[in-house]
Parts: sequence; structure tokens; C-alpha cells
Amino acid sequence: MGSKIQVTAGDVKIGGGAKISVQSMLNVPADDIDGSVKQAVALENAGCDIIRAAIPDKKSVKLIPALKEAVSVPIVADIHFDYKLALEAVEAGIDKIRINPGNIGSDDRVKAVANACSNKNIPIRIGVNSGSMEKEILKKYGAPTAQALCDSALYHASLLEKFDFNDIVLSMKSSTVSTMVQAYELASERCDYPLHLGVTEAGTERYGIIKSSAGIGSLLLHGIGDTIRVSLTADPVREVYAARDILKCLDIEKGGVQFISCPTCGRTKINLIALANEVQERLRDCKKNIKVAVMGCVVNGPGEAREADYGIAGGDKMGLIFKKGEILCKVSEDKLVDALIEEINKDN
Repeated sequence: MGSKIQVTAGDVKIGGGAKISVQSMLNVPADDIDGSVKQAVALENAGCDIIRAAIPDKKSVKLIPALKEAVSVPIVADIHFDYKLALEAVEAGIDKIRINPGNIGSDDRVKAVANACSNKNIPIRIGVNSGSMEKEILKKYGAPTAQALCDSALYHASLLEKFDFNDIVLSMKSSTVSTMVQAYELASERCDYPLHLGVTEAGTERYGIIKSSAGIGSLLLHGIGDTIRVSLTADPVREVYAARDILKCLDIEKGGVQFISCPTCGRTKINLIALANEVQERLRDCKKNIKVAVMGCVVNGPGEAREADYGIAGGDKMGLIFKKGEILCKVSEDKLVDALIEEINKDN
């Protein structure tokens, strides 16, 4: 479902029925051009559709052409307060801008940014969160509630609408999952703009993935959301992997491997945890649309994971390789992963 309005950043369409795009953000200092470029290439290789970079000052604008030359995915300039940086980013060839119009000053400044972006078909993302609410809205609601977040986002959008600018993407992020979900639900009822989903300041990789899966996943299952960013205190590449896994688990994204593995029990006689992790990592970049199972028991494994295309069922220091529920061969524990990968690679 998603939004009715569609915008385009570079060659990536957002909203209006386009596929859900995955975003991440560089966390290398903006003045480290080489480090930023290296990280951007890693993000693109990991499957990131849109890359955001902080542009905190004038010298950081030089990062934009360097990134554009190094990767083919759209680049977003993340700008706070200084409208002149937005104008310079447009001139430097940016594909999208993240800025809140209410924070950059007078109407003539907002108009200048709106006109510059309109002339080059550059969309603007308005990003509000619990820590950056307007005093008036906070006073009205007493706290950064879901309604407050939604009102803030629509207020900023109205400042651009005054100048006939509608290539807008909205985000209303909270570190509280329930607040974030409710804010996006309200926004989806009140506007047709594409929605950028995310739980802000979600935490470390483990905790952040849990919170992001709950918040982003519940909204996508109800047809709300057009582009996503999983925010983790971790390598941004891990954000992309997590986002792709969320989309695969929801059957929104069909390409790549889906994993099934059992939680182990007293019957398990192989190191299933290590096996499952190794299989997952070795197939991380596999583009085949397949389900792969790693099960701990030769009795129940092939049966319980019958829907899997390929799998391992463990035994006593050995295991079975199976395909679509049919046992292919018996292999020693130390050769199980290699045997599974070989079987998967046989089929084109």
C-alpha cells in the first residue's frame, strides 16, 4: 500500500507503490572524505538503496561529489539549521535533502531551499523526533506524544507547501516503539506523503534490531511505510543487513535467503549454534530466493523444516543434508556446512 504521493531521489522512487527502499547513514566524520567513501561503497555492496551523510559545515559539502563519483545509489545531505548548506548541497549534486524548514529561519530562507530543490527535482525529508519538538507543540501536549510528533511533521511540511513544494518525505521517530508506531499511523491518516520509518536511538545491535523489527515490522504489515532505516549503535552495514532481513521475514522482499533454525534441545549432539551462524554468514550475500534450515535433530529436522529448500539435520557428530524434505546424504559434523553450500550452488 504505502503512500499515494511518489518522490524520486536519484533513480530511486519512494512511495506511490514503489518497493520499500533501505537506507543507512555514514558514521565516519564528514571531513574524512576517504573514510566516508570507503564506508559508502561498503553500504552499497551490502544492499543499501539510499545513503545519508551529515553535512555539518561548508567544507563538508566537498563530500557530496566524492560520494557521487564512488557509488551509484542516491545520496542524502543531512542538514541542521543552516539553509545555505542546503543550497550548496543542491549545487553540489545532492539527490535528496533532510532538513526541517521550521528550523532554518524566515520564509525567504524556506522559499530559497524549496525553489532550489524544486528546480532540480530534489525531494526533502522532514525528520522530527522526540528530542527536537517545537516548544509550542510540547506545551500543548505536555510531552513528545505520538500526536505531537505527527503535528510537528505536518507543521514543517506546511512551510514547504506555502511555496508549492510537495516532494516531501516525512519521518516521526521516537525511541519508544509504541509512540513511533502511533505517530506513523496518525500521519498515514492525515497525509499522502511517503513515510520514512525508523525507531530513533534504538540502541545496540541486539536491542536495536528487536525494537526496529517491532516498530517497522508492525507498520509495514499494515501497509504503512515507504522507506526504512534501522538505527543501530553499530557498523552501518549491520543496519542494512537487519533492514533486509526484516523485509525478507515479512515476505516483502523476495530475493535472498530466509533462514530457519531450531532452538536446540536435549537431543542435540552437534554444535548447532555455531553451524547456524556459519551458514547464515556464508550465505549472507546469496541472492537466490530460497529457505535454508539448520536443525538439531535427524528425527524431526527434515519433517519440521519440510518447507525449506535446503537444510541440515544434526545427529551425533554428524548430520544429514536434505532438500525439500528429501534426505540427500549423511556427512560428518566438520563438513556439514561445506556440503550444504555445495548443494545450494549446484542449482542455478
